Amino acid sequence: MTLISTATKTPVGTLHLICDEHVLLSATFGGMNAAIASLEPEDVSRKVLTVKTIPVVSDLITSYFDGDIEAINAIVVRQPGASFSQAAWKAMRKVKPGKTLSYADLASRAGSPAAVRAAGSACAKNAIVVVVPCHRIVKTGGALGNYAYGLDAKEWLLRHEGAL
Repeated sequence: MTLISTATKTPVGTLHLICDEHVLLSATFGGMNAAIASLEPEDVSRKVLTVKTIPVVSDLITSYFDGDIEAINAIVVRQPGASFSQAAWKAMRKVKPGKTLSYADLASRAGSPAAVRAAGSACAKNAIVVVVPCHRIVKTGGALGNYAYGLDAKEWLLRHEGAL
């Protein structure tokens, strides 16, 4: 089956999306090539059809950036990754908009309290930004830490959600 893709302009850059029907497989500010590269190996070989909007997913993303910060919670996601990364991404999705979590707390919630560096790595490898909210993960003490698309984007997202 064909995957569908689109690019959505947001206040922090163009968000490139790839879906398998209504399941979001990739969301990146890094361009469509980066979006494709982040897919499961079996998905990379599938045809990708570019569309103006992706039913349901595009509307929920737009609603999020328009102020309904809970809208993205309704998006179903799937991305490749090791078991710890999967657990970390699942834990990230449980962090409510307007809240943050430390890398250490993320490691703990993902089932391995000593794996703080692995928690940071899971954030860095996250292929579904905004929806799997790695921007809500900060350093112990509240410093922002890192963000693949720049600290200005991370700060904007956290302000948009009311965490800053």
